[in-house]
Amino acid sequence: MDIDVYSPDSYVNGIPHAQFAWLREHAPVYWHAHPDGGGYWVLSKHADIVAVSRDFKTFSAQRGFVMVDDMPEDILPMVQNQLLGMDPPNHGPIRRAVITRFTSRRLAALEPQIRTIARGIMDSVQSDAEINFVDDLAGDLPTAVICSLLDIPQDMWAQIRHWSDLQTSGSDPDLGGTPEEVTQASIDMGTYGYSLAAQRREGNGEDLVSLLVNQEIDGHLVSEMEFASLFVQLAVAGNETTRGLISSGMDQLMRAPALYQALAENPAALPRAIEEMLRWTCPLHYFRRTATCDTEVRGQRIREGERVVMLYSSGNFDEEVFANPLQFDIARDPNPHLAFGHGIHLCLGANLARMEARIFFEEFFRTFSGIERAGEPVFIRSNSIHAFKQMPVRLRGAQAA
Repeated sequence: MDIDVYSPDSYVNGIPHAQFAWLREHAPVYWHAHPDGGGYWVLSKHADIVAVSRDFKTFSAQRGFVMVDDMPEDILPMVQNQLLGMDPPNHGPIRRAVITRFTSRRLAALEPQIRTIARGIMDSVQSDAEINFVDDLAGDLPTAVICSLLDIPQDMWAQIRHWSDLQTSGSDPDLGGTPEEVTQASIDMGTYGYSLAAQRREGNGEDLVSLLVNQEIDGHLVSEMEFASLFVQLAVAGNETTRGLISSGMDQLMRAPALYQALAENPAALPRAIEEMLRWTCPLHYFRRTATCDTEVRGQRIREGERVVMLYSSGNFDEEVFANPLQFDIARDPNPHLAFGHGIHLCLGANLARMEARIFFEEFFRTFSGIERAGEPVFIRSNSIHAFKQMPVRLRGAQAA
């Protein structure tokens, strides 16, 4: 089989399941050419992804960052200040500072606010009109929630989303831009985060910016520069991945009307269904690590400095872990998917994303009597982001109050 899991064109029809299945069976540790003339190791098995995620001493997120392409030298130090690009000891204190803002108690307190936002979004969409579900519905909730948490003025929300899309979907002709434009978006977003931190230093606000820049971490306050990088990660992650989860989850329900009806009639089943949506969607195909020393995975020697790519969207369909992995099963239990990563870099906002998705579907079922396809969905052209850019639908009239 021809294997090319680097080219963004391999993902324009979704996860390339045939290639991933071949890798899992025949070459679970696979040397893949890279256009820069080098190459990298591809891990496609669930167990290997988990093992590498746990072994942060041997497999570094900081060295070279987490994207398969090496970052430009002027950008690398900035992205290494993002939590997902840090190794211990830098990583722990800042993660603990952020994670205290995402405790289950704080999330429970946030739920009414998120529900109010979700209801406003549902009420703003006209029934029986054709819409792009991705932009007109699914994308609004994550943007509103993360921007509200950061207390970003509403007239900046569209700009935050634009910066986010440029960085995550740079390889898509409809969403991306030139490498220079993508780099500039990252710089502009970081600069905006820097200005927020500077404005709220020594204030007594309860927003996430104020809470992070006014607390001590290992004896020092988070600097404006440190916060700028953290801001980019929080804002981008808070936008893209939850939008993908909601859109792809709804797409799967439309493909199985009985499942849609079951959840509409029994929203209490949503938490387990959302885990299956996460497994199926896997909003990020991969993250990279770099070997800090000579090592081995499944007996394959990996040299210091070589890139190792963990294919989450392959691990989520590993036949050794998931029975009938190509069946969308909203009752699947257990469901040890890798949609949020694993180990010390497990997604900070995992439970926030789960709650946003649950509230979105609860409010959608409450507001609308149905949804139907108005055209085939179109995937983002990306080897990194697994999500739709177009999902034309028609919403059926509001439920009787």
